[in-house]
Amino acid sequence: MNRHRVTPGPVLTLFAVWLATRAAMLWLLLHDGSPLLGGGSVAREVWRLYFHWYGVLAHGSFPAHDTLWQYPPGAGAVLLAPGLLPGLTYFEAFVLLTLAADALIAAALVRAGTRPGRSLLGAGVWLGGLPLLLHLPLARHDVEVTALAVLSLLTLKRSPRAGGVFGALGALVKGWPALVLLGTPPGRATRTAWGWAAVSGAGAFALLALFLDRPLSFLREQGGRGVQIESLGGTALNLARHAGWGGRVRYQYGAMELVGPHVHAVATVSLALTATAFGLLVLWRVRARHWGEATPYDAALCAVLLFTVTSRVISPQYLIWLLGLAAVCLTSRHTRQRPVAVLVLAASALSTVAYPMCYREVIDGTWAGCLLMLARDGLLLAAAVLSFVRLWGASRPPSAESGRSAQPRPDSGRLVDRALSAS
Repeated sequence: MNRHRVTPGPVLTLFAVWLATRAAMLWLLLHDGSPLLGGGSVAREVWRLYFHWYGVLAHGSFPAHDTLWQYPPGAGAVLLAPGLLPGLTYFEAFVLLTLAADALIAAALVRAGTRPGRSLLGAGVWLGGLPLLLHLPLARHDVEVTALAVLSLLTLKRSPRAGGVFGALGALVKGWPALVLLGTPPGRATRTAWGWAAVSGAGAFALLALFLDRPLSFLREQGGRGVQIESLGGTALNLARHAGWGGRVRYQYGAMELVGPHVHAVATVSLALTATAFGLLVLWRVRARHWGEATPYDAALCAVLLFTVTSRVISPQYLIWLLGLAAVCLTSRHTRQRPVAVLVLAASALSTVAYPMCYREVIDGTWAGCLLMLARDGLLLAAAVLSFVRLWGASRPPSAESGRSAQPRPDSGRLVDRALSAS
């Protein structure tokens, strides 16, 4: 009987990459005050805003009257967690827990990639892709929620119950992980995953509501958000400033947003596009006939991409979600999302140039800032369209003309595995 052997070389190489890249990210975080790195704006989110919320949450209530509090109640548990680590400042404990979540994602991807017929390319994308965002991932709680989404997808096949629970917990922290269950294979797997997601989500919400007052206060502030300068609509309005549009940029709801004529109309169009994206995803789900090994992964990436590009807000930390989901896709040799992952990596690199490196250009709406955001958002839009097209095509029944279509093709994942094995 043939047994699948895992050579230690590739895994040790990936471990070394994780250590080196995360050390570099920590170094950048320690030098956050540099003007090129945002002048302290990246780390300030943790030691000022998150720490302030921690104080409110520790007294038994969500920040109900704070316009910056726009997160589901599960985020409260994440922000309270650093207080459980003794002997550290809040900032130090938060970064340590974020690194632990990052390591958990890496370990899960490596474990998935070393299974028979799988690829370590996904782990490589996560390890090499996250540092493209510099030190930003260490100062946001998006790595933690991405970990829950990644675990949901990677456990879904073996245990739909666990996949549903992880997806629900992620949705309680930041909403979007609910989309990762969209591609669950129809039948018993879907009923089990969605059922356990509903039950565990309701139970976790009830538990949080028992200890913290006003768990739904975030809805009012979330609904009041406008058009952020980094969104597709915001980029269009920033370009319109060069054609005489009389709007301006204002800091509100925790982001730099555009105010002025026609902003409400742009926000309405964004919401309509999000509804259209949801309709397309439902149509795909209803019409899909072929479910492959990678379909749940591909559908998750596609869904989050569509909701991201149609959002009124495309903050740089959103790229953390997309990198995590793209990495999960690339653990499978049968994924159709490889070119989409390349576009996500390119968008991540450009996003870093926009924030924190050249954010003043973006705020001022200079030609350089506008073109930079146009390129970043254009890459994300192209990734979303390509992702949906490839997901739709993969859901068609395999060709009956020959058995060749059912055979896995040599791909970049195999080439990377061979290179890693040779190291």
